[in-house]
Amino acid sequence: MSLSDDPPAVGVCDDSNEAVVSAVRQLTRGTAWSVVDRVPLGFPAHHPQGVTRGSDHRLYLSTAEILEPTRAYESPVDGFDRTPGQGVGHVVVTDAGGGELGHVTVGEDAIYHPGGIDFDGESLWVPVAEYRPDSRSIVYRVDPESLEVREAFRFGDHIGGIVRDRQSGLLHAVTWGSRRLLTFTPDGRLTHQVENKSHFVDYQTCVSVGGGRMVCTGIAEYPVPGGVFSLGGIAVVDVDSGRIEHEAPMTELSPAGRVVTYNAVHLETDGSVLRMFAVPDDGASSGESHLLTLEAALA
Repeated sequence: MSLSDDPPAVGVCDDSNEAVVSAVRQLTRGTAWSVVDRVPLGFPAHHPQGVTRGSDHRLYLSTAEILEPTRAYESPVDGFDRTPGQGVGHVVVTDAGGGELGHVTVGEDAIYHPGGIDFDGESLWVPVAEYRPDSRSIVYRVDPESLEVREAFRFGDHIGGIVRDRQSGLLHAVTWGSRRLLTFTPDGRLTHQVENKSHFVDYQTCVSVGGGRMVCTGIAEYPVPGGVFSLGGIAVVDVDSGRIEHEAPMTELSPAGRVVTYNAVHLETDGSVLRMFAVPDDGASSGESHLLTLEAALA
């Protein structure tokens, strides 16, 4: 499927590793974020997972359409703690106005849940996994113009997010709950894995990588009397050691009351502000989910 005419630009910023890492290092618990735009998406966003920016300023959103939710087993079955459920994986192209410019499906059978995605200047990298831990994944390369989908490799675990190192060409990924950090060659050879040294937040998507570091965002939910407390976060992660070099909490909420780093996030900076594009809320119908643009002033 080809894309429609060029959309309006979203604003010119730098999403390179050096710029984003420098900006994230300035974040603290007291950093103030402002919502500068909130646009309803003109298509069903389903269960958003990742968002990235192409070279032409289009935004690419990965999302899982859940047709049958997973169900927990009373005891593990074949090593799994839940049923696979059923669904369809999507990659949708949008713009600053929230319109749908293109769309393609990804995955196969029980492998239907896309994760955090990345654009390396040439291809979109899209991991699709079973919607349960310790399962299976397919990593795809998607042409940003034609939306042609090509399988890059398969892996015997749940890959929840992936990003490509612009310097080395390697791929860095996180497993279910980001408990393990993985490094692959582009053809799928696992070269390194390490345990995540942080246990505060489960990283859902990583947005920039290079120089041995990546920037990840995510959430963890903690039980409290009468409900749960949701803690969002942003971190600079050392990909070799799994050590967190810098992290800051995120408490800004979406229209549905979710922390904005719940799932799909892209970060970039112009040097004066750190800008976040986020799609945290599910939406079964057009207009239910929003593309949020937030900014934090930098020193």
